[in-house]
Amino acid sequence: MSQTPELVIQDLHVAVEGKEILKGVTLTVRKGEIHALMGPNGSGKSTLANTLLGHPRYEVTAGDIRFKGESVLEMEPDERSRLGMFLAFQYPVGIPGVSVANFLRTALNARLAPKEPDGNGKVPARRGIPPKEFRALLQEKMALLRMDESFAGRYLNEGFSGGEKKRAEILQMAILKPEIAVMDETDSGLDIDALRIVSEGVNALAGPEMGVLLITHYQRILNYIKPHFVHVMLDGRIVHSGGAALAHELESKGYDWMREKQEVEP
Repeated sequence: MSQTPELVIQDLHVAVEGKEILKGVTLTVRKGEIHALMGPNGSGKSTLANTLLGHPRYEVTAGDIRFKGESVLEMEPDERSRLGMFLAFQYPVGIPGVSVANFLRTALNARLAPKEPDGNGKVPARRGIPPKEFRALLQEKMALLRMDESFAGRYLNEGFSGGEKKRAEILQMAILKPEIAVMDETDSGLDIDALRIVSEGVNALAGPEMGVLLITHYQRILNYIKPHFVHVMLDGRIVHSGGAALAHELESKGYDWMREKQEVEP
Protein backbone atom coordinates (compact mmCIF):
# COMPACT_ATOMS: atom_id res chain seq x y z
CA MET A 1 0.00 0.00 0.00
CA SER A 2 1.06 3.56 -0.70
CA GLN A 3 2.44 5.38 2.33
CA THR A 4 1.60 8.79 0.86
CA PRO A 5 -2.04 9.86 1.38
CA GLU A 6 -3.79 10.31 -1.97
CA LEU A 7 -7.19 11.55 -0.74
CA VAL A 8 -7.38 13.48 2.52
CA ILE A 9 -10.73 14.77 3.79
CA GLN A 10 -10.21 17.26 6.61
CA ASP A 11 -13.05 18.26 8.98
CA LEU A 12 -15.43 18.60 6.03
CA HIS A 13 -18.71 20.47 6.53
CA VAL A 14 -21.20 20.54 3.64
CA ALA A 15 -24.61 22.18 3.27
CA VAL A 16 -27.39 21.76 0.72
CA GLU A 17 -29.75 24.72 0.30
CA GLY A 18 -28.59 26.08 3.64
CA LYS A 19 -29.07 22.82 5.57
CA GLU A 20 -25.91 21.27 7.00
CA ILE A 21 -25.55 17.64 5.94
CA LEU A 22 -21.91 16.81 6.67
CA LYS A 23 -20.79 17.96 10.10
CA GLY A 24 -17.05 17.42 10.22
CA VAL A 25 -15.91 14.39 8.19
CA THR A 26 -12.26 13.39 8.36
CA LEU A 27 -10.95 10.45 6.33
CA THR A 28 -7.78 9.42 4.48
CA VAL A 29 -7.73 6.98 1.54
CA ARG A 30 -4.45 5.79 0.02
CA LYS A 31 -3.80 3.92 -3.19
CA GLY A 32 -3.99 0.19 -2.62
CA GLU A 33 -6.61 0.52 0.12
CA ILE A 34 -10.31 -0.39 0.03
CA HIS A 35 -12.46 1.60 2.46
CA ALA A 36 -16.13 0.79 3.01
CA LEU A 37 -18.32 3.66 4.22
CA MET A 38 -21.55 2.33 5.74
CA GLY A 39 -24.57 4.07 7.19
CA PRO A 40 -28.36 4.31 7.01
CA ASN A 41 -30.34 6.42 4.55
CA GLY A 42 -29.89 10.13 5.15
CA SER A 43 -26.60 9.83 7.01
CA GLY A 44 -24.66 11.83 4.39
CA LYS A 45 -22.85 9.10 2.44
CA SER A 46 -23.97 10.19 -1.05
CA THR A 47 -23.47 13.84 -0.09
CA LEU A 48 -19.85 13.02 0.63
CA ALA A 49 -19.45 11.19 -2.70
CA ASN A 50 -20.90 14.05 -4.74
CA THR A 51 -18.93 16.68 -2.82
CA LEU A 52 -15.66 14.85 -3.45
CA LEU A 53 -16.15 15.13 -7.20
CA GLY A 54 -17.41 18.72 -7.16
CA HIS A 55 -21.19 18.60 -7.64
CA PRO A 56 -22.25 22.28 -7.60
CA ARG A 57 -25.34 21.62 -5.45
CA TYR A 58 -23.18 20.81 -2.44
CA GLU A 59 -21.62 23.79 -0.65
CA VAL A 60 -18.46 23.22 1.37
CA THR A 61 -18.81 25.51 4.38
CA ALA A 62 -15.67 24.41 6.26
CA GLY A 63 -12.79 21.97 5.97
CA ASP A 64 -10.87 20.79 2.92
CA ILE A 65 -10.50 18.01 0.37
CA ARG A 66 -6.90 17.38 -0.67
CA PHE A 67 -5.82 15.03 -3.43
CA LYS A 68 -2.14 14.28 -3.95
CA GLY A 69 -1.30 17.16 -1.63
CA GLU A 70 -3.44 19.74 -3.43
CA SER A 71 -6.79 21.22 -2.41
CA VAL A 72 -9.47 20.45 -5.01
CA LEU A 73 -12.22 22.70 -3.62
CA GLU A 74 -11.82 25.29 -6.38
CA MET A 75 -11.51 22.66 -9.14
CA GLU A 76 -14.26 21.72 -11.58
CA PRO A 77 -15.33 18.04 -11.76
CA ASP A 78 -13.37 17.49 -14.99
CA GLU A 79 -10.21 18.86 -13.36
CA ARG A 80 -10.61 16.47 -10.44
CA SER A 81 -11.10 13.64 -12.90
CA ARG A 82 -7.92 14.49 -14.79
CA LEU A 83 -6.03 14.44 -11.50
CA GLY A 84 -7.12 10.82 -11.03
CA MET A 85 -10.44 10.88 -9.14
CA PHE A 86 -13.49 8.93 -10.28
CA LEU A 87 -17.13 8.64 -9.17
CA ALA A 88 -19.32 5.63 -9.97
CA PHE A 89 -22.89 6.90 -9.67
CA GLN A 90 -25.67 5.30 -7.68
CA TYR A 91 -28.08 6.01 -10.54
CA PRO A 92 -26.16 6.31 -13.85
CA VAL A 93 -28.07 8.31 -16.45
CA GLY A 94 -28.73 7.25 -20.03
CA ILE A 95 -27.29 9.14 -22.99
CA PRO A 96 -29.35 8.39 -26.13
CA GLY A 97 -27.42 8.32 -29.39
CA VAL A 98 -23.98 8.00 -27.76
CA SER A 99 -22.47 4.54 -27.83
CA VAL A 100 -20.53 3.13 -24.92
CA ALA A 101 -17.39 3.02 -27.08
CA ASN A 102 -17.69 6.65 -28.25
CA PHE A 103 -18.40 7.86 -24.74
CA LEU A 104 -15.37 6.04 -23.35
CA ARG A 105 -13.03 7.29 -26.08
CA THR A 106 -14.19 10.88 -25.55
CA ALA A 107 -13.74 10.55 -21.78
CA LEU A 108 -10.28 9.07 -22.19
CA ASN A 109 -9.19 11.82 -24.60
CA ALA A 110 -10.43 14.44 -22.12
CA ARG A 111 -8.42 12.75 -19.36
CA LEU A 112 -5.29 12.70 -21.54
CA ALA A 113 -5.64 16.27 -22.81
CA PRO A 114 -2.78 18.61 -21.83
CA LYS A 115 -3.54 20.86 -18.88
CA GLU A 116 -0.49 23.11 -18.77
CA PRO A 117 0.39 25.80 -21.34
CA ASP A 118 3.58 25.53 -23.33
CA GLY A 119 6.37 28.11 -23.47
CA ASN A 120 4.18 30.36 -25.60
CA GLY A 121 1.36 30.37 -23.07
CA LYS A 122 -0.85 28.08 -25.17
CA VAL A 123 -2.20 24.70 -24.11
CA PRO A 124 -1.06 22.32 -26.85
CA ALA A 125 -3.70 20.38 -28.72
CA ARG A 126 -3.77 16.61 -28.40
CA ARG A 127 -4.87 14.44 -31.28
CA GLY A 128 -6.31 11.83 -28.94
CA ILE A 129 -5.78 8.12 -28.68
CA PRO A 130 -5.65 6.53 -32.16
CA PRO A 131 -8.78 4.48 -33.01
CA LYS A 132 -6.83 1.23 -33.42
CA GLU A 133 -5.09 1.70 -30.06
CA PHE A 134 -8.39 2.50 -28.36
CA ARG A 135 -10.13 -0.56 -29.83
CA ALA A 136 -7.36 -2.78 -28.53
CA LEU A 137 -7.59 -1.18 -25.08
CA LEU A 138 -11.37 -1.51 -25.02
CA GLN A 139 -11.26 -5.16 -26.06
CA GLU A 140 -8.63 -5.87 -23.40
CA LYS A 141 -10.69 -4.31 -20.59
CA MET A 142 -13.96 -5.88 -21.73
CA ALA A 143 -12.28 -9.29 -21.77
CA LEU A 144 -10.94 -8.63 -18.26
CA LEU A 145 -14.47 -7.85 -17.09
CA ARG A 146 -15.96 -10.74 -19.10
CA MET A 147 -18.19 -8.45 -21.15
CA ASP A 148 -19.49 -9.25 -24.62
CA GLU A 149 -17.99 -6.94 -27.25
CA SER A 150 -21.46 -6.02 -28.55
CA PHE A 151 -21.92 -4.04 -25.34
CA ALA A 152 -19.61 -1.34 -26.72
CA GLY A 153 -22.00 -0.53 -29.58
CA ARG A 154 -25.06 0.06 -27.40
CA TYR A 155 -26.19 3.55 -26.40
CA LEU A 156 -24.87 4.36 -22.94
CA ASN A 157 -27.30 3.10 -20.27
CA GLU A 158 -30.25 3.19 -22.67
CA GLY A 159 -32.37 0.12 -21.95
CA PHE A 160 -29.67 -1.25 -19.64
CA SER A 161 -30.60 -3.37 -16.67
CA GLY A 162 -29.39 -2.25 -13.26
CA GLY A 163 -26.51 -4.70 -13.48
CA GLU A 164 -25.53 -3.53 -16.97
CA LYS A 165 -25.46 0.10 -15.84
CA LYS A 166 -23.13 -0.75 -12.98
CA ARG A 167 -20.91 -2.86 -15.27
CA ALA A 168 -20.67 0.12 -17.62
CA GLU A 169 -19.40 2.18 -14.65
CA ILE A 170 -16.79 -0.49 -13.89
CA LEU A 171 -15.71 -0.46 -17.55
CA GLN A 172 -15.24 3.32 -17.31
CA MET A 173 -12.99 2.74 -14.31
CA ALA A 174 -10.99 0.18 -16.28
CA ILE A 175 -10.46 2.57 -19.19
CA LEU A 176 -9.74 5.73 -17.19
CA LYS A 177 -7.58 4.04 -14.52
CA PRO A 178 -8.27 6.44 -11.63
CA GLU A 179 -6.02 6.58 -8.60
CA ILE A 180 -8.99 6.96 -6.24
CA ALA A 181 -12.42 5.56 -7.15
CA VAL A 182 -15.48 6.62 -5.16
CA MET A 183 -18.31 4.12 -5.63
CA ASP A 184 -21.69 5.41 -4.49
CA GLU A 185 -23.92 2.46 -3.56
CA THR A 186 -22.76 0.30 -6.44
CA ASP A 187 -24.85 -2.57 -5.04
CA SER A 188 -28.10 -0.57 -5.23
CA GLY A 189 -30.76 -2.42 -7.24
CA LEU A 190 -28.60 -5.43 -8.10
CA ASP A 191 -29.69 -9.04 -7.81
CA ILE A 192 -27.26 -11.65 -6.49
CA ASP A 193 -25.83 -12.58 -9.89
CA ALA A 194 -25.33 -8.96 -10.98
CA LEU A 195 -23.77 -8.14 -7.62
CA ARG A 196 -21.26 -10.95 -7.98
CA ILE A 197 -20.33 -9.96 -11.55
CA VAL A 198 -19.88 -6.27 -10.66
CA SER A 199 -17.85 -7.18 -7.56
CA GLU A 200 -15.58 -9.41 -9.62
CA GLY A 201 -14.96 -6.43 -11.92
CA VAL A 202 -13.99 -4.21 -9.00
CA ASN A 203 -11.70 -6.90 -7.63
CA ALA A 204 -10.05 -7.27 -11.05
CA LEU A 205 -9.23 -3.54 -11.09
CA ALA A 206 -8.33 -3.01 -7.43
CA GLY A 207 -4.64 -3.11 -6.62
CA PRO A 208 -1.65 -1.04 -5.58
CA GLU A 209 -2.34 1.72 -8.12
CA MET A 210 -5.96 2.43 -7.10
CA GLY A 211 -7.68 3.21 -3.82
CA VAL A 212 -11.41 2.60 -3.41
CA LEU A 213 -14.01 4.33 -1.24
CA LEU A 214 -17.02 1.99 -1.41
CA ILE A 215 -20.27 3.49 -0.09
CA THR A 216 -23.00 1.04 0.86
CA HIS A 217 -25.95 0.37 3.17
CA TYR A 218 -25.42 -3.35 3.43
CA GLN A 219 -22.74 -5.85 4.23
CA ARG A 220 -23.62 -8.13 1.31
CA ILE A 221 -21.30 -6.51 -1.25
CA LEU A 222 -18.49 -6.86 1.27
CA ASN A 223 -18.86 -10.63 0.95
CA TYR A 224 -17.29 -10.16 -2.50
CA ILE A 225 -15.15 -7.03 -2.10
CA LYS A 226 -13.01 -7.30 1.01
CA PRO A 227 -12.34 -3.92 2.64
CA HIS A 228 -9.24 -3.05 4.60
CA PHE A 229 -11.20 -0.50 6.62
CA VAL A 230 -14.88 -0.02 7.47
CA HIS A 231 -16.28 3.35 8.61
CA VAL A 232 -19.74 4.06 10.02
CA MET A 233 -21.45 7.35 9.19
CA LEU A 234 -24.36 8.61 11.29
CA ASP A 235 -25.95 12.05 11.09
CA GLY A 236 -23.22 13.54 8.91
CA ARG A 237 -20.24 12.27 10.88
CA ILE A 238 -17.98 9.22 10.81
CA VAL A 239 -18.60 7.88 14.30
CA HIS A 240 -16.61 4.65 14.27
CA SER A 241 -13.94 2.90 12.18
CA GLY A 242 -12.61 -0.64 12.22
CA GLY A 243 -11.68 -3.64 10.15
CA ALA A 244 -13.82 -5.90 7.97
CA ALA A 245 -15.39 -7.55 11.04
CA LEU A 246 -17.20 -4.29 11.81
CA ALA A 247 -19.43 -4.77 8.75
CA HIS A 248 -20.55 -8.16 10.06
CA GLU A 249 -21.38 -6.60 13.43
CA LEU A 250 -23.52 -3.97 11.73
CA GLU A 251 -25.28 -6.66 9.71
CA SER A 252 -26.24 -8.57 12.83
CA LYS A 253 -26.88 -5.66 15.25
CA GLY A 254 -28.02 -2.81 12.98
CA TYR A 255 -27.25 0.90 13.07
CA ASP A 256 -29.30 1.53 16.22
CA TRP A 257 -26.68 -0.52 18.06
CA MET A 258 -24.02 1.89 16.84
CA ARG A 259 -26.12 4.90 17.88
CA GLU A 260 -26.57 3.46 21.35
CA LYS A 261 -22.84 2.69 21.52
CA GLN A 262 -22.02 6.32 20.74
CA GLU A 263 -24.44 7.61 23.36
CA VAL A 264 -22.88 5.62 26.21
CA GLU A 265 -19.24 6.22 25.26
CA PRO A 266 -17.60 9.35 26.73
